[in-house]
Amino acid sequence: MIRQGKGKTPRRPPPKKPSSNQKDPVGVYCRVRPLGAEDNECCIEVISSTTIQLHAPEGFKTNRNGEYKETQYSFKKVFGVSVTQMELFEHVAKPLVDDLIHGKNGLLFTYGVTGSGKTFTMTGSPGQGGLLPRSLDMIFNSIGPYQAKRYVFKTDDKNGMEVQSEVDALLERQRRENNLPVPKTTSSRQKLDPEIADMIKAEEACKGDGMDEDSSYSIFVSYIEIYNNYIYDLLEETQEDVIKPKWNGGGTPVRQNTEFIPPQSKILREDQNHNMYVAGCMEVEVKSAEEAFQVFWRGQKKRKIANTRLNRESSRSHSVFIIKLAQAPLDADGDNILQDKSQVTVSQLCLVDLAGSERTGRTGAEGTRIREAGNINQSLLNLRTCIEILRENQMCGTNKMVPYRDSKVTHLFKNYFDGEGKVRMVVCVNPKADDYEETLLVMRFAEMTQEVEVARPVDRPICGFTPGRRNRNQAFKEELSRRLEERGGPIDRDVSSVINHLVHSLPPLPSSELTDPHDDITLPRLIEALQNRHRIRQMMIEEYNKAANMLKSMIQELDSNFISKDNFIHEQNGKLVEKDKIIQANKADIERLEKKTKMQEHKIDILQKTTKIYEDDKRSLQQELETRGHRLQRELSEKRRMEQRMHGVVTDTQHKWEKECERRVNAMQLEMQNKLWVKDEKLKQLKAIVTESKTPGRPDPPPRQTQPQRPSREERLPAKRSASPSPAPTVPPVRPLHRRSRSAGGEKWVDHKPTSNLDLGTVFQPVITNAIQVSAPSEKALSKCDRYVLTHQEVASDGEIQTKLIKGEVIKTRGGGQAVQFTDIETLRQEVTSVPGRKRKSSEGAPNNGDQPDGAWTDVETRCSVAMEMRAGSNMGPGFEHHGITKRRKP
Repeated sequence: MIRQGKGKTPRRPPPKKPSSNQKDPVGVYCRVRPLGAEDNECCIEVISSTTIQLHAPEGFKTNRNGEYKETQYSFKKVFGVSVTQMELFEHVAKPLVDDLIHGKNGLLFTYGVTGSGKTFTMTGSPGQGGLLPRSLDMIFNSIGPYQAKRYVFKTDDKNGMEVQSEVDALLERQRRENNLPVPKTTSSRQKLDPEIADMIKAEEACKGDGMDEDSSYSIFVSYIEIYNNYIYDLLEETQEDVIKPKWNGGGTPVRQNTEFIPPQSKILREDQNHNMYVAGCMEVEVKSAEEAFQVFWRGQKKRKIANTRLNRESSRSHSVFIIKLAQAPLDADGDNILQDKSQVTVSQLCLVDLAGSERTGRTGAEGTRIREAGNINQSLLNLRTCIEILRENQMCGTNKMVPYRDSKVTHLFKNYFDGEGKVRMVVCVNPKADDYEETLLVMRFAEMTQEVEVARPVDRPICGFTPGRRNRNQAFKEELSRRLEERGGPIDRDVSSVINHLVHSLPPLPSSELTDPHDDITLPRLIEALQNRHRIRQMMIEEYNKAANMLKSMIQELDSNFISKDNFIHEQNGKLVEKDKIIQANKADIERLEKKTKMQEHKIDILQKTTKIYEDDKRSLQQELETRGHRLQRELSEKRRMEQRMHGVVTDTQHKWEKECERRVNAMQLEMQNKLWVKDEKLKQLKAIVTESKTPGRPDPPPRQTQPQRPSREERLPAKRSASPSPAPTVPPVRPLHRRSRSAGGEKWVDHKPTSNLDLGTVFQPVITNAIQVSAPSEKALSKCDRYVLTHQEVASDGEIQTKLIKGEVIKTRGGGQAVQFTDIETLRQEVTSVPGRKRKSSEGAPNNGDQPDGAWTDVETRCSVAMEMRAGSNMGPGFEHHGITKRRKP
């Protein structure tokens, strides 16, 4: 079963507006104000009439290259410090005023940081009028002769305009003047405020061209401000500073406790044509430029301004001055305004003075000023966001929603960006170096705004009446007055005066008083006078009939001429319609081709992006291939170096072991020679004993000496000799120290001594020069040195502590670290000698002279008093004579 979807309320279709395929970019102009007297450094330079350049001031952050970054920005036109207000108006505001007179809308706003001259550009000063007073002057100079009487045009409070007759307008004027407590003069010659007098010089006045003489015009102005995102009417007659006391429960006012009644904020509404307007806003009809500027100045005095650190009169709100021009065609006679509301055309020009963006840190704002600055910056940020999304939608073909409703400024003027009129912006900049950062942001926003395009407004339809009606009506009245003057008739157009003149031109009637019933003279005389007057009247009627027939023929002739001209106009209109159809068809073809072009451009962009991606992939793959090739080459070279190194290591090891084997063979031979020498010594000792016992005159040795104790003494004797070489070590040596250490050549060592090592107090201590002593190795210490030595202590087999110095070379690894390759080991050992407990005394009858026999030399006590040290390969051997000093005997 298919469930039926819930129905939605249909959206009201927008009104059908004539579409325009032609678009114009937003016109952005730049104006540079003069540098202040207290400012020394300038950061802006005008390069040409369309380009400016920004210089980073001294001490400002530089770019990555360490150089001052200079940026250039282009505008439709750049106005330097020497440009006058008149030249600025000629280029910026005058085209918008021309469009206003011809029924088109326009928007002009000033933008910039605080203190950059926005209010001066818009308003000006006495003798140097800004864009606003010059626009008003040009409007009234153009429509002056064609203005309608006051109150003929009347607003309907729904952003529309109504037309009423001159009689109703007169009654409306009397009613309004009666309602006012103090009647105000509306003359344009009233006394002006001295602050706004002589804003424009007489020689600077200008006038628009191409005015429609068959229409009547009227100007309405309104002035609002947007303060803290609320809309207030500056022309309201309410008192803003009325003090309202607070009341307590007893019905009496509380002393010293008052509050101000804030003005009532206005709301935005949408009219039947989907145009935004301020509901309830006061619109004042003005008849001269002086009166209009007087109204503006009355509202300007109510605008929110404050004194900040950067600007003595800083605008705290966005001000919008709206000039609304209502025009309606004259009737067929060219005498009165056509009473048809559908024929009324309303166009408006909005002059906006935006508040300047500011940083609270520089302005020194506090309290309410911080809140005002936050709201100002937020509204300007929303304006930038709307411009960015409009630009993205137009350039990328997207359809993102533009957040107009986030701010009152953008919500009020959204119709202009949708194609309801031209949009122009004047960017005001201050060249001082302190505003460089804010000016940089303003330049970027202005450059982005130039890329937004707005649809060109279409021309208003032409009324179907014959053009030149006003001039023909005026010419007819002048001709009638001239002919009446030639005939002696009245020149004025009053009908009663014409009738009185005709009556007085007839002959006077005789006296018609009858005193006698038989009077036969008065009646015949009266009859004769009446017949005479009747004859004169007939003659006048005939004359007037002739003139009427002549005028009728002239009118018929003119009508025939007009009909022929109308036929010609109809033919031309038919041709124009055909041309319009051809133009529409061409426009449709152009639009279709533009869409096709955009589609092709989109495809080209996609293909270009795809090509770029493929090129990037190709470039990355080539780089990866080159990287891997280099890595392979490095690995191959590393492999070759490793092979050569291993071959060298094998050769060194082989050579080392050959030397080691040779050393061991030599040591073994030396050991055997020492053993033979020991045996020879034993034999000599035995021979000496035997010889001593056989010597005559010498007493026999005591019996205890004949005991067989010598073998044990002789067995211990070789163990006590220091000349005997030590047995071969069980651990193969790493590298013989047969050469001088390379540390003598300036190499640096890492001396690693653990904290657990003991101080043995020996005379010989390992001392390494040019070394860094550490208790634990670190990467930082290894990176600074070339050699490494570890001091290691362990217990030997005889119970004594021996010290080993394990040496190595520091090698840098491929990953950027360090590794140690051990090469040598040095062993430091300490031995403690023990004295035997038993001592054999020599014979008591031994001679005391210096000629001692060999037995004295070989006696145990005598031999223990002499130490002998031998090294492997020494020339000392058996039969080498040692002359020692005998040990003194105890008495």
